[in-house]
Amino acid sequence: MLTSFMSNEKNDVTVSIVTHNSDKIFMSLDALITTIGDASAIQIKIFDNASEADYRERLEKYLAYSFVTITFYPENKGFGFGHNANLLAAEGYGIIFNPDIILSENHLNKMVAHLAQHTDCGLLAPKILNQDGTTQYLIRNHLDVFDYILRFIPFKFVKKSFQKRLATFECRDLPNDQDSYVRMISGSFMVVDLAKFNQIKGFDERYFMYFEDNDLCRKMEAAGYKALYSPQFSVVHLYERGAVKSRKLFFIFLQSMGKYFQKWGWEFF
Repeated sequence: MLTSFMSNEKNDVTVSIVTHNSDKIFMSLDALITTIGDASAIQIKIFDNASEADYRERLEKYLAYSFVTITFYPENKGFGFGHNANLLAAEGYGIIFNPDIILSENHLNKMVAHLAQHTDCGLLAPKILNQDGTTQYLIRNHLDVFDYILRFIPFKFVKKSFQKRLATFECRDLPNDQDSYVRMISGSFMVVDLAKFNQIKGFDERYFMYFEDNDLCRKMEAAGYKALYSPQFSVVHLYERGAVKSRKLFFIFLQSMGKYFQKWGWEFF
């Protein structure tokens, strides 16, 4: 049975967080709530995908904040399913916010306002940083099987041989002082125009995790909307590369890759 705790307040900006026993969400929420302060126009919606009982109890403490909503779902249906539950039929702007994102400055409203000025865009991505301040290169303009395999190969001499190709794949040449139109941005953090998000019916829930963000961007593109990369804004992502470390997650990654290329056409090189 679906259990939902809701606020009656209508908000223009909704931060959507989907979690399943993520140990970093508490650090992330504390930083987020401290940073936004009493910004009543921002609502935080948390969708819990069947986490452990003690974990859910820890989450419930955040219900002390009037702008926090938590939905406890009885099974883990994945990343896109949770964000769709939070955002489909909502109005205004949504912020897809991983439970391992750390916000140090309240640029959420500024990012929303910036996206609103670009009516040809449905999505916006800030610069995403590691904890040490270096850039995570998560923007993509093209996907193919070879480049994804290349990122998983552990041999440095192989990557060095394809260094220029890898840099192109990771869009490392994007300017740091101006906006860029790009094709695909990361689902770890993205600002979404919810009218357009609802128009394309949100995430494709056939992806449990991985590639659903690329798919969303392709759906936006097919509907005639662009994705905007705005490096004047930034967030920190506690990136763990789970698919590299976990066989189970790597298998899920391969499944999602197959679904993506089956849907949009296979490109190997």
